Amino acid sequence: MKWTDSRDIAIALIDAHPDVDPQYIRFTDLHRWVTELPGFDDAPDKSGEKILEAIQMLWIEEAD
Repeated sequence: MKWTDSRDIAIALIDAHPDVDPQYIRFTDLHRWVTELPGFDDAPDKSGEKILEAIQMLWIEEAD
């Protein structure tokens, strides 16, 4: 997975952190959790606030 695979990342985060409400997550935690996902293979410094926000929005959408 790469940073551009936002929906796949969001789905993987739902599985990895089922008890987390994505509306209240800090971007620092989100960044760390994404880079720790199995299958994630991208440079940690390639993300930014826009990418993390997109992942968070999709996580919220997918969790509903």
